[in-house]
Amino acid sequence: MPTDPAAAAALLAWSQAADDDTTLDASQLDLSGADLALATLFDTNLTDAKLTEADLYRAQSADAVLDRADLTGASLVKADLRDTRAHGAVLTRANLGSAELWKVDAHSASLRYASLNGAALLHVSLTAADLTGASAQNTTLNVTLDESTVVAGLNGQIYGPAHLVENGVVRELAGLELKLWLNERGASVQVLNSAPGGTVYFARVDAEFPRSHPAGVMRRRRAGDIVRDEAFTRNLSWEPTEYFRRYELGSNDGEHVEISEEEANRFVVEITLRSQRLRGPT
Repeated sequence: MPTDPAAAAALLAWSQAADDDTTLDASQLDLSGADLALATLFDTNLTDAKLTEADLYRAQSADAVLDRADLTGASLVKADLRDTRAHGAVLTRANLGSAELWKVDAHSASLRYASLNGAALLHVSLTAADLTGASAQNTTLNVTLDESTVVAGLNGQIYGPAHLVENGVVRELAGLELKLWLNERGASVQVLNSAPGGTVYFARVDAEFPRSHPAGVMRRRRAGDIVRDEAFTRNLSWEPTEYFRRYELGSNDGEHVEISEEEANRFVVEITLRSQRLRGPT
C-alpha cells in the first residue's frame, strides 16, 4: 500500500469491493511506490495521480485516464495498456520493457530516458511528446509523430512504420525515410523493416570496409506479411541470405547499415565490372 492514507484507503476499498465492476478513482491521489503488479485497471481514473516508483508489472488498463499522471521511475514491464488516454503523463525514466500499448493517446507525454526495449507501441499518439534519451531496442514504434515530438537522444533499433502529421496531413514514414527523419532531429536509431511492399538495402561494414566501399550489400523485400532477405553474391545475382536471421539471433559475424537504393546499385555495378575485368575477354 502507498504511504498516503487517502490513497491507501481508496485502494483498499477498491480491492475489497464485492462488485467486480467497481472502478478505481484515484485522481489526484499519491500512489507513490504502490504495488499494482497484475492489477486490472479498467475505466480507472488516474488523472493527476502520483505513481512515482510504482510497480505496475503486467498491469492491464483499458479505457483508463492517466492525464498528467506522474509515473516517474515506475515499472510498467509487460504492462498491457489499451484505449488509454495519457495526455501530459510523465513517464520519465519509467521502464516499459516488453509492454504493449494499443491505441494510447500520449499527446504531450514525457518519456525522457524511459526504457522502451522490446515494447510494442501500436497506434499510439506521440504528438508533442518528449522521448529525449529514451532507449528503444527492438521496439515497435507504429506511432503518430509531429514536428513538436522531441526525439533527441532516442536510441536503438526500431520497427515502423510511423505516421507523421504535417499541416493537418498524415503520411507514412518507414525504412530509410523514418530513420532520416528521426536521426536528423538528434536520434540515433536503426529502422529494421520497410514499408509494406517496399525494399530496404543494407551494406556490410567494418573498419576495413566503410560504407563507401562495403564488404557486401543485402536487401530486405517486403510484400504484405512476406519478407525475403537477399544478398548480392559472387554469382552476380541477388540470392537468399540467412544473414539477418543470424544477426537477430545474436551472431557477431558482421555489422550492417541501411543505405539507399542508389548506393546499392553503385556497389552492384562496381562488383560486376570488376568481375568482368578479372575474367578478361571471352
